[in-house]
Amino acid sequence: MTLPYHTPLTTDQQKSLGIDFPAPYAMADKVRFSELDVLNHVNNAVYFEWFERVRVLYTQHFGLARNFGSGSGPRIVIRSGTIHYKQEMLLHEDYVVTCGCTAYRTTSFTMHQEVWAGGTQRASFECVLVLLQPDGSGRYPIPEDVRKQFASVDGARFEG
Repeated sequence: MTLPYHTPLTTDQQKSLGIDFPAPYAMADKVRFSELDVLNHVNNAVYFEWFERVRVLYTQHFGLARNFGSGSGPRIVIRSGTIHYKQEMLLHEDYVVTCGCTAYRTTSFTMHQEVWAGGTQRASFECVLVLLQPDGSGRYPIPEDVRKQFASVDGARFEG
């Protein structure tokens, strides 16, 4: 299979790459030289960039983030997060970053993300995201249609 970069992957594509539990949203890319550190493996900070890139696309895909920079729609900020590094990544490796919502409340939700390469999970990231008013003045409720998608597409549970 030719791995399509920068394109959402289907469940079947994810399974064919050895991803145990395909995610609602996943995207592939390749490790670049500029992402390496002095030990010639991917710098730890780069994983956060990979996770953020896919997380932003996920929120856009599901209609939560709108018109970046326009002031419409909520601000989405990370309240907390935990990353687990499991195996190093090297130059030119193909990888897939997955993303899905595992739980949600009225104005926040929990995301689970993973990096996969060569059929093995290399890192995972769990974070809580909070929605704020566009001007940052207070909380922004998750729209009902997005809550329904969290439950039906991602299998997320309501924690309210």
